[in-house]
Amino acid sequence: MRIAFYTLGCKLNQCESEALATAAACRGFSLSVTWEEADIYIINTCTVTSKAEQKARRVIRKILRERPAAQVVVTGCYAQLESEALRGISPRLIIVTQEEKDLLLDLLSSAAPGGDLQLLVQDLRDQRLNHADPFAFRVDSTAYHTRPFLKIQDGCDNRCAYCRVPLARGNSISLKADEVLRRLEDLEEKGFREVVLTGVNITAYRDGDTTFDDLLERLLSRNWSFRIRLSSLEPDRVTEHLAELVTDERICPHFHLPVQSLSDRILKAMGRHYDAAGALKAVERLTASRSDPFLAADVITGFPGETEEDSQETFRLLTDLPFSGLHVFPFSPRPGTRAFGMKNRVPERDSGQRSARLLRLSKELHEAYLHRWIGRVVSPLLLEKGSAPGRWQGLSENYLQLSVRGVPAKEAAPGLLCRAEVVEEAGTMAARFSGF
Repeated sequence: MRIAFYTLGCKLNQCESEALATAAACRGFSLSVTWEEADIYIINTCTVTSKAEQKARRVIRKILRERPAAQVVVTGCYAQLESEALRGISPRLIIVTQEEKDLLLDLLSSAAPGGDLQLLVQDLRDQRLNHADPFAFRVDSTAYHTRPFLKIQDGCDNRCAYCRVPLARGNSISLKADEVLRRLEDLEEKGFREVVLTGVNITAYRDGDTTFDDLLERLLSRNWSFRIRLSSLEPDRVTEHLAELVTDERICPHFHLPVQSLSDRILKAMGRHYDAAGALKAVERLTASRSDPFLAADVITGFPGETEEDSQETFRLLTDLPFSGLHVFPFSPRPGTRAFGMKNRVPERDSGQRSARLLRLSKELHEAYLHRWIGRVVSPLLLEKGSAPGRWQGLSENYLQLSVRGVPAKEAAPGLLCRAEVVEEAGTMAARFSGF
Protein backbone atom coordinates (compact mmCIF):
# COMPACT_ATOMS: atom_id res chain seq x y z
CA MET A 1 0.00 0.00 0.00
CA ARG A 2 1.54 3.30 -1.13
CA ILE A 3 1.11 6.50 0.84
CA ALA A 4 1.99 10.07 -0.20
CA PHE A 5 2.22 13.31 1.79
CA TYR A 6 1.65 16.84 0.54
CA THR A 7 2.66 19.56 3.00
CA LEU A 8 1.82 23.24 2.81
CA GLY A 9 3.10 25.98 5.09
CA CYS A 10 5.66 26.20 7.85
CA LYS A 11 8.54 24.06 9.09
CA LEU A 12 6.28 22.92 11.91
CA ASN A 13 3.98 21.29 9.36
CA GLN A 14 7.03 19.74 7.70
CA CYS A 15 8.12 18.36 11.07
CA GLU A 16 4.71 16.83 11.72
CA SER A 17 4.47 15.36 8.21
CA GLU A 18 7.94 13.84 8.61
CA ALA A 19 6.86 12.12 11.82
CA LEU A 20 3.71 10.81 10.14
CA ALA A 21 5.69 9.51 7.17
CA THR A 22 8.15 7.78 9.47
CA ALA A 23 5.30 6.10 11.38
CA ALA A 24 3.79 4.92 8.10
CA ALA A 25 7.10 3.54 6.82
CA CYS A 26 7.70 1.65 10.07
CA ARG A 27 4.27 0.05 9.75
CA GLY A 28 4.94 -1.28 6.25
CA PHE A 29 3.49 1.39 4.02
CA SER A 30 5.52 2.33 0.94
CA LEU A 31 6.26 6.06 0.78
CA SER A 32 5.42 7.36 -2.67
CA VAL A 33 7.27 10.30 -4.15
CA THR A 34 5.17 10.21 -7.32
CA TRP A 35 1.69 11.45 -6.52
CA GLU A 36 0.01 9.57 -9.33
CA GLU A 37 1.01 6.24 -7.79
CA ALA A 38 -0.28 6.52 -4.21
CA ASP A 39 -3.24 4.72 -2.64
CA ILE A 40 -3.46 6.98 0.43
CA TYR A 41 -2.89 10.74 0.40
CA ILE A 42 -2.36 12.86 3.51
CA ILE A 43 -2.57 16.60 2.85
CA ASN A 44 -1.19 18.77 5.65
CA THR A 45 -2.72 22.20 5.13
CA CYS A 46 -1.94 25.81 6.01
CA THR A 47 -4.25 28.76 6.65
CA VAL A 48 -1.78 31.66 6.77
CA THR A 49 -2.93 33.03 3.40
CA SER A 50 -5.94 32.52 1.17
CA LYS A 51 -3.55 31.32 -1.55
CA ALA A 52 -2.39 28.48 0.71
CA GLU A 53 -6.01 27.42 1.19
CA GLN A 54 -6.70 27.69 -2.55
CA LYS A 55 -3.68 25.54 -3.28
CA ALA A 56 -4.88 22.92 -0.80
CA ARG A 57 -8.30 22.82 -2.47
CA ARG A 58 -6.72 22.44 -5.92
CA VAL A 59 -4.57 19.56 -4.73
CA ILE A 60 -7.53 17.87 -3.02
CA ARG A 61 -9.76 18.14 -6.09
CA LYS A 62 -6.98 16.89 -8.37
CA ILE A 63 -6.47 13.78 -6.24
CA LEU A 64 -10.19 13.10 -5.94
CA ARG A 65 -10.54 13.39 -9.70
CA GLU A 66 -7.49 11.42 -10.76
CA ARG A 67 -7.42 8.77 -8.03
CA PRO A 68 -11.06 7.73 -7.50
CA ALA A 69 -10.11 4.67 -5.43
CA ALA A 70 -7.64 6.45 -3.14
CA GLN A 71 -8.26 7.33 0.50
CA VAL A 72 -7.70 11.06 1.10
CA VAL A 73 -6.92 12.52 4.54
CA VAL A 74 -6.88 16.29 5.07
CA THR A 75 -5.33 17.70 8.24
CA GLY A 76 -3.57 20.85 9.47
CA CYS A 77 -4.60 24.41 10.27
CA TYR A 78 -7.01 24.83 7.35
CA ALA A 79 -8.75 21.61 8.35
CA GLN A 80 -9.01 22.96 11.90
CA LEU A 81 -10.73 26.21 10.93
CA GLU A 82 -12.71 25.19 7.83
CA SER A 83 -13.57 21.54 8.35
CA GLU A 84 -17.18 21.92 7.24
CA ALA A 85 -16.16 23.68 4.02
CA LEU A 86 -13.72 20.86 3.29
CA ARG A 87 -16.33 18.21 3.97
CA GLY A 88 -18.48 19.95 1.38
CA ILE A 89 -15.90 19.18 -1.31
CA SER A 90 -16.47 15.42 -1.13
CA PRO A 91 -17.77 12.78 1.30
CA ARG A 92 -14.61 10.81 0.45
CA LEU A 93 -12.45 13.21 2.43
CA ILE A 94 -11.32 12.13 5.89
CA ILE A 95 -10.96 15.33 7.93
CA VAL A 96 -8.57 15.26 10.88
CA THR A 97 -8.32 18.68 12.52
CA GLN A 98 -5.09 20.26 13.69
CA GLU A 99 -5.91 19.70 17.36
CA GLU A 100 -6.29 15.97 16.76
CA LYS A 101 -3.50 15.60 14.17
CA ASP A 102 -1.46 13.40 16.51
CA LEU A 103 -4.29 10.86 16.17
CA LEU A 104 -2.81 10.15 12.74
CA LEU A 105 0.38 8.92 14.42
CA ASP A 106 -1.66 6.29 16.24
CA LEU A 107 -3.49 5.51 13.02
CA LEU A 108 -0.37 5.02 10.92
CA SER A 109 1.45 3.17 13.69
CA SER A 110 -1.36 0.64 14.12
CA ALA A 111 -3.15 0.44 10.79
CA ALA A 112 -2.35 -2.39 8.44
CA PRO A 113 -1.99 -1.32 4.81
CA GLY A 114 -5.34 -1.73 3.08
CA GLY A 115 -7.56 -0.84 6.05
CA ASP A 116 -10.48 1.58 5.93
CA LEU A 117 -9.00 4.77 7.35
CA GLN A 118 -12.37 6.45 7.86
CA LEU A 119 -13.48 3.72 10.27
CA LEU A 120 -10.07 3.53 11.95
CA VAL A 121 -10.02 7.29 12.58
CA GLN A 122 -13.45 7.16 14.20
CA ASP A 123 -12.45 4.17 16.35
CA LEU A 124 -9.38 6.02 17.58
CA ARG A 125 -11.47 9.10 18.36
CA ASP A 126 -13.85 6.99 20.41
CA GLN A 127 -11.00 5.31 22.31
CA ARG A 128 -8.92 8.28 23.32
CA LEU A 129 -11.50 11.05 23.74
CA ASN A 130 -9.62 14.34 24.17
CA HIS A 131 -6.09 13.20 25.01
CA ALA A 132 -4.24 15.13 22.33
CA ASP A 133 -0.44 15.42 22.45
CA PRO A 134 0.96 18.15 20.17
CA PHE A 135 4.51 16.98 20.97
CA ALA A 136 3.93 13.38 19.92
CA PHE A 137 5.57 14.14 16.57
CA ARG A 138 8.99 12.66 17.23
CA VAL A 139 11.35 12.23 14.30
CA ASP A 140 13.92 9.64 15.38
CA SER A 141 14.46 8.63 11.76
CA THR A 142 13.59 10.67 8.71
CA ALA A 143 11.53 9.44 5.81
CA TYR A 144 12.19 12.32 3.45
CA HIS A 145 14.86 14.62 4.89
CA THR A 146 18.38 14.33 6.27
CA ARG A 147 17.76 17.13 8.79
CA PRO A 148 15.31 16.21 11.56
CA PHE A 149 13.04 18.94 12.90
CA LEU A 150 12.60 18.98 16.68
CA LYS A 151 9.35 20.62 17.70
CA ILE A 152 9.92 22.43 20.99
CA GLN A 153 6.94 24.81 20.98
CA ASP A 154 3.46 25.17 19.48
CA GLY A 155 0.75 27.82 19.41
CA CYS A 156 1.12 31.54 20.02
CA ASP A 157 0.00 34.05 22.64
CA ASN A 158 0.41 37.00 20.28
CA ARG A 159 -2.74 38.13 18.56
CA CYS A 160 -1.36 39.95 15.55
CA ALA A 161 -4.18 41.54 13.60
CA TYR A 162 -3.51 39.58 10.39
CA CYS A 163 -2.66 36.13 11.78
CA ARG A 164 -4.97 33.13 11.91
CA VAL A 165 -2.45 30.67 13.31
CA PRO A 166 -3.38 31.15 17.03
CA LEU A 167 -6.98 30.37 16.09
CA ALA A 168 -5.86 27.06 14.62
CA ARG A 169 -3.10 26.07 17.05
CA GLY A 170 -4.13 27.82 20.28
CA ASN A 171 -2.02 29.49 22.94
CA SER A 172 1.70 28.92 23.29
CA ILE A 173 2.79 25.62 24.83
CA SER A 174 6.28 24.19 25.18
CA LEU A 175 7.98 20.82 25.40
CA LYS A 176 9.59 20.21 28.78
CA ALA A 177 13.26 21.17 28.76
CA ASP A 178 14.36 17.76 30.04
CA GLU A 179 12.42 16.13 27.21
CA VAL A 180 14.07 18.43 24.67
CA LEU A 181 17.44 17.15 25.94
CA ARG A 182 16.29 13.53 25.78
CA ARG A 183 15.08 13.88 22.23
CA LEU A 184 18.31 15.56 21.16
CA GLU A 185 20.24 12.68 22.72
CA ASP A 186 18.15 10.23 20.68
CA LEU A 187 18.86 12.17 17.48
CA GLU A 188 22.57 12.24 18.26
CA GLU A 189 22.57 8.47 18.77
CA LYS A 190 20.96 8.11 15.35
CA GLY A 191 23.92 9.97 13.84
CA PHE A 192 22.24 13.14 12.62
CA ARG A 193 24.63 16.04 12.00
CA GLU A 194 22.09 18.87 11.94
CA VAL A 195 18.89 19.42 13.93
CA VAL A 196 16.36 22.20 13.33
CA LEU A 197 14.60 23.58 16.41
CA THR A 198 11.12 24.57 15.33
CA GLY A 199 7.75 25.80 16.56
CA VAL A 200 5.18 28.47 15.79
CA ASN A 201 7.23 30.93 17.85
CA ILE A 202 10.27 29.27 19.41
CA THR A 203 11.31 32.49 21.14
CA ALA A 204 8.10 32.21 23.20
CA TYR A 205 9.38 28.91 24.64
CA ARG A 206 8.65 28.62 28.35
CA ASP A 207 9.04 25.67 30.73
CA GLY A 208 8.41 27.05 34.20
CA ASP A 209 11.11 29.68 34.66
CA THR A 210 13.09 28.40 31.66
CA THR A 211 12.94 30.77 28.69
CA PHE A 212 14.16 30.10 25.16
CA ASP A 213 17.45 31.81 25.99
CA ASP A 214 17.82 29.56 29.07
CA LEU A 215 17.00 26.46 27.03
CA LEU A 216 19.55 27.33 24.36
CA GLU A 217 22.19 28.01 27.01
CA ARG A 218 21.48 24.64 28.54
CA LEU A 219 21.71 22.91 25.16
CA LEU A 220 25.02 24.58 24.40
CA SER A 221 26.49 23.37 27.69
CA ARG A 222 26.60 19.91 26.11
CA ASN A 223 29.16 18.68 23.56
CA TRP A 224 26.81 17.64 20.76
CA SER A 225 28.12 16.10 17.54
CA PHE A 226 25.52 17.96 15.46
CA ARG A 227 24.91 21.59 14.62
CA ILE A 228 21.69 23.40 15.51
CA ARG A 229 19.61 25.49 13.13
CA LEU A 230 17.01 27.86 14.55
CA SER A 231 13.68 28.59 12.90
CA SER A 232 12.03 32.02 13.00
CA LEU A 233 13.01 34.48 15.76
CA GLU A 234 10.62 37.25 16.78
CA PRO A 235 12.44 40.62 16.65
CA ASP A 236 11.37 41.67 20.15
CA ARG A 237 12.76 38.42 21.59
CA VAL A 238 16.29 38.83 20.19
CA THR A 239 17.89 39.78 23.48
CA GLU A 240 21.53 40.60 24.13
CA HIS A 241 21.76 37.23 25.84
CA LEU A 242 20.39 35.41 22.80
CA ALA A 243 22.75 37.29 20.49
CA GLU A 244 25.64 36.22 22.70
CA LEU A 245 24.50 32.58 22.66
CA VAL A 246 24.30 32.36 18.86
CA THR A 247 27.98 33.28 18.60
CA ASP A 248 28.58 29.60 19.36
CA GLU A 249 29.87 27.86 16.21
CA ARG A 250 27.40 25.01 16.71
CA ILE A 251 24.52 27.39 15.95
CA CYS A 252 24.05 27.79 12.21
CA PRO A 253 24.65 31.42 11.15
CA HIS A 254 21.24 31.52 9.47
CA PHE A 255 18.53 33.65 11.06
CA HIS A 256 14.99 34.50 10.06
CA LEU A 257 13.08 37.52 11.36
CA PRO A 258 9.36 38.06 10.65
CA VAL A 259 9.67 41.86 10.65
CA GLN A 260 6.47 42.28 8.50
CA SER A 261 6.95 46.05 8.14
CA LEU A 262 9.39 48.77 9.13
CA SER A 263 6.77 51.50 9.40
CA ASP A 264 5.95 52.26 13.03
CA ARG A 265 2.39 53.17 12.13
CA ILE A 266 1.76 49.88 10.33
CA LEU A 267 3.52 47.79 12.97
CA LYS A 268 1.20 49.28 15.58
CA ALA A 269 -1.87 48.57 13.43
CA MET A 270 -0.66 45.00 12.95
CA GLY A 271 -0.41 44.54 16.72
CA ARG A 272 3.29 43.70 16.61
CA HIS A 273 5.23 44.02 19.88
CA TYR A 274 8.06 46.21 18.59
CA ASP A 275 8.65 49.27 16.46
CA ALA A 276 11.07 49.79 13.57
CA ALA A 277 13.88 50.68 15.97
CA GLY A 278 13.31 47.39 17.81
CA ALA A 279 13.52 45.43 14.57
CA LEU A 280 16.71 47.26 13.61
CA LYS A 281 18.20 46.42 17.01
CA ALA A 282 17.47 42.73 16.44
CA VAL A 283 19.18 42.88 13.05
CA GLU A 284 22.17 44.65 14.55
CA ARG A 285 22.54 42.08 17.33
CA LEU A 286 22.32 39.07 15.02
CA THR A 287 24.65 40.39 12.34
CA ALA A 288 27.21 41.36 15.00
CA SER A 289 27.08 37.85 16.46
CA ARG A 290 28.57 36.08 13.42
CA SER A 291 30.63 36.89 10.35
CA ASP A 292 28.21 37.67 7.49
CA PRO A 293 25.30 35.39 8.53
CA PHE A 294 22.40 34.62 6.23
CA LEU A 295 19.61 36.89 7.47
CA ALA A 296 16.10 36.59 6.01
CA ALA A 297 12.92 38.56 6.73
CA ASP A 298 9.17 38.17 6.24
CA VAL A 299 7.43 41.27 4.91
CA ILE A 300 3.71 41.90 4.38
CA THR A 301 2.69 44.43 1.74
CA GLY A 302 -0.65 46.18 1.41
CA PHE A 303 -1.77 45.89 5.04
CA PRO A 304 -4.96 47.97 5.51
CA GLY A 305 -4.06 51.63 5.74
CA GLU A 306 -0.55 51.21 4.35
CA THR A 307 0.33 54.24 2.24
CA GLU A 308 2.97 54.49 -0.44
CA GLU A 309 5.04 56.45 2.08
CA ASP A 310 4.81 53.56 4.58
CA SER A 311 5.85 51.12 1.87
CA GLN A 312 8.75 53.31 0.74
CA GLU A 313 9.96 53.64 4.33
CA THR A 314 10.05 49.85 4.69
CA PHE A 315 11.75 49.49 1.31
CA ARG A 316 14.40 52.09 2.14
CA LEU A 317 15.31 50.49 5.45
CA LEU A 318 15.39 46.98 3.98
CA THR A 319 17.69 48.23 1.23
CA ASP A 320 20.14 49.57 3.81
CA LEU A 321 20.05 46.54 6.11
CA PRO A 322 22.26 43.42 5.67
CA PHE A 323 19.45 41.06 4.71
CA SER A 324 20.24 38.13 2.43
CA GLY A 325 16.71 37.54 1.19
CA LEU A 326 13.06 38.44 1.77
CA HIS A 327 9.87 36.40 1.97
CA VAL A 328 7.20 38.74 0.65
CA PHE A 329 3.48 38.27 1.23
CA PRO A 330 0.72 40.52 -0.11
CA PHE A 331 -1.80 41.08 2.69
CA SER A 332 -4.45 38.36 2.77
CA PRO A 333 -7.61 39.14 4.82
CA ARG A 334 -8.18 36.10 7.03
CA PRO A 335 -11.59 35.39 8.60
CA GLY A 336 -11.59 35.63 12.38
CA THR A 337 -8.73 38.13 12.59
CA ARG A 338 -9.00 41.82 13.47
CA ALA A 339 -7.59 42.86 10.13
CA PHE A 340 -10.36 41.02 8.28
CA GLY A 341 -12.82 43.84 8.99
CA MET A 342 -10.39 46.73 8.74
CA LYS A 343 -11.21 49.57 6.41
CA ASN A 344 -8.79 51.45 4.15
CA ARG A 345 -8.01 48.32 2.16
CA VAL A 346 -5.08 48.75 -0.21
CA PRO A 347 -6.00 47.97 -3.84
CA GLU A 348 -4.59 44.64 -4.99
CA ARG A 349 -2.78 46.38 -7.83
CA ASP A 350 -0.90 48.63 -5.40
CA SER A 351 -0.11 45.77 -3.05
CA GLY A 352 1.10 43.69 -5.97
CA GLN A 353 3.39 46.44 -7.20
CA ARG A 354 4.87 46.84 -3.73
CA SER A 355 5.41 43.08 -3.51
CA ALA A 356 7.11 43.04 -6.93
CA ARG A 357 9.41 45.85 -5.85
CA LEU A 358 10.43 43.95 -2.71
CA LEU A 359 10.89 40.71 -4.64
CA ARG A 360 13.30 42.46 -7.00
CA LEU A 361 15.17 43.77 -3.96
CA SER A 362 15.23 40.28 -2.47
CA LYS A 363 16.81 38.89 -5.63
CA GLU A 364 19.49 41.60 -5.55
CA LEU A 365 20.21 41.00 -1.86
CA HIS A 366 20.45 37.25 -2.35
CA GLU A 367 22.74 37.49 -5.37
CA ALA A 368 25.01 39.92 -3.55
CA TYR A 369 25.19 37.58 -0.56
CA LEU A 370 26.04 34.57 -2.72
CA HIS A 371 28.80 36.42 -4.52
CA ARG A 372 30.35 37.54 -1.24
CA TRP A 373 30.89 33.88 -0.40
CA ILE A 374 32.74 32.89 -3.58
CA GLY A 375 36.14 31.55 -2.56
CA ARG A 376 35.16 30.86 1.06
CA VAL A 377 35.06 27.41 2.62
CA VAL A 378 31.73 26.23 4.07
CA SER A 379 30.41 22.99 5.59
CA PRO A 380 27.56 21.64 3.45
CA LEU A 381 25.32 18.90 4.75
CA LEU A 382 24.98 16.35 1.95
CA LEU A 383 21.29 15.97 1.11
CA GLU A 384 21.03 13.79 -2.01
CA LYS A 385 23.02 12.67 -5.02
CA GLY A 386 23.13 14.95 -8.02
CA SER A 387 22.60 13.92 -11.62
CA ALA A 388 26.33 13.65 -12.43
CA PRO A 389 28.95 11.36 -10.83
CA GLY A 390 30.56 12.90 -7.77
CA ARG A 391 27.82 15.53 -7.48
CA TRP A 392 25.73 16.05 -4.36
CA GLN A 393 23.17 18.62 -3.36
CA GLY A 394 24.22 20.24 -0.13
CA LEU A 395 23.09 22.86 2.38
CA SER A 396 25.73 24.95 4.10
CA GLU A 397 25.58 26.21 7.65
CA ASN A 398 24.67 29.68 6.33
CA TYR A 399 21.89 28.34 4.10
CA LEU A 400 23.70 28.23 0.76
CA GLN A 401 22.07 25.59 -1.43
CA LEU A 402 24.99 24.22 -3.38
CA SER A 403 25.82 21.58 -5.95
CA VAL A 404 28.98 20.05 -4.45
CA ARG A 405 31.34 18.50 -7.01
CA GLY A 406 34.14 15.99 -6.53
CA VAL A 407 32.56 14.11 -3.61
CA PRO A 408 34.17 10.62 -3.29
CA ALA A 409 31.51 8.04 -4.16
CA LYS A 410 32.71 5.45 -1.64
CA GLU A 411 32.63 7.84 1.32
CA ALA A 412 29.58 9.95 0.53
CA ALA A 413 26.18 9.41 2.14
CA PRO A 414 23.12 11.57 2.87
CA GLY A 415 23.46 13.44 6.15
CA LEU A 416 27.24 13.75 6.20
CA LEU A 417 28.97 17.09 6.69
CA CYS A 418 31.85 17.98 4.43
CA ARG A 419 34.08 20.93 3.63
CA ALA A 420 33.82 22.70 0.29
CA GLU A 421 34.91 25.91 -1.38
CA VAL A 422 32.13 28.05 -2.83
CA VAL A 423 32.64 28.64 -6.57
CA GLU A 424 30.69 30.11 -9.46
CA GLU A 425 29.91 27.60 -12.17
CA ALA A 426 28.16 28.49 -15.43
CA GLY A 427 26.49 31.46 -13.78
CA THR A 428 25.23 29.52 -10.75
CA MET A 429 26.62 28.85 -7.28
CA ALA A 430 28.35 25.54 -6.63
CA ALA A 431 31.08 24.18 -4.39
CA ARG A 432 34.32 22.21 -4.77
CA PHE A 433 34.65 19.34 -2.29
CA SER A 434 37.77 19.57 -0.10
CA GLY A 435 37.24 16.85 2.51
CA PHE A 436 35.10 15.32 5.22
